Amino acid sequence: MTVALDVIGVPSSMGAFAPGQEKAPAALRAAGLVEQLVASGLDIEDRGDAPVCRWFPDRDHPRAQHVGAVVEAATETAVRVRTSVQRGRLALVLGGDCTVGLGTIAGLRDAASLGLVYFDLHTDMNIPSSVPQGALDWMGMAHGLGFEGTEERLRTFGPRTPLLDPDEVVFFAVGPDNPTPYEREQQAARGLREIDAPEVAAHPEASAEKAVAWLDSANRILVHLDVDVIDYMDLPLSENAGRNEGLAFGATMRALRTLVATPRLAAITVAEMNPDHDPDGTAVERFVAGLVQALSGAAVAVGGSDRATPSQ
Repeated sequence: MTVALDVIGVPSSMGAFAPGQEKAPAALRAAGLVEQLVASGLDIEDRGDAPVCRWFPDRDHPRAQHVGAVVEAATETAVRVRTSVQRGRLALVLGGDCTVGLGTIAGLRDAASLGLVYFDLHTDMNIPSSVPQGALDWMGMAHGLGFEGTEERLRTFGPRTPLLDPDEVVFFAVGPDNPTPYEREQQAARGLREIDAPEVAAHPEASAEKAVAWLDSANRILVHLDVDVIDYMDLPLSENAGRNEGLAFGATMRALRTLVATPRLAAITVAEMNPDHDPDGTAVERFVAGLVQALSGAAVAVGGSDRATPSQ
């Protein structure tokens, strides 16, 4: 059965450290993402892009910059994702910074149980008082999990608070030295599960299978892919230009291919890609080819047993 997939663009960098990610949806389209997905045999509907929102210094909210705009983008994304799922289609959400993932979670968050594979070199569980930079893309999971000290309007924008329970999350490919002390404390206190980057690098498919198995009670699974999980030396595309850390591009795509093959897949979010780091476009083209190959490998209908049933 052909996979039915909606492409949803969220060109916002309002939750980021700096601008650039807002250009990612347009760059992915220019590199032929939609056309290649169609050519691979998928049933594709391009739902277009939301208005472009480019980061600039928010001096009124130095510890939680542009929180209002982040909430607005997440709320709109949730509506678009929910519409796709109610129509029985998988959602491919093109960010943007990582806060668009909160919108994807909210769009899936109804009566169905949910599992999140957070494919990221970081855990993004900081709060405004624990780090000085004020970039909300480094705090998205803290808001999704409902931590004390997060911004109330971002913590509560979705259909339930918290958006996620600890047993609904697997942190996947985390760099061992990347979480802050505060994040490690919160992870230990809540029993949040993690598969670290060295394990994924050594065994991409087996690690992905383990992550999906840990979410065996979820009717729907969301894979959130932060491009910074790919070593910048191999694919210079991420907002975070970390060198000689993370996964090789090939290992990343092997793990992703296994993750998205689950018949419970409901959505994928791609975030933190900065096309300004790729002036000739070759890295974006390489990424698109890998993403299309991963998605086209999902040869069965996806999205969970209830995806054809509208939410109440």
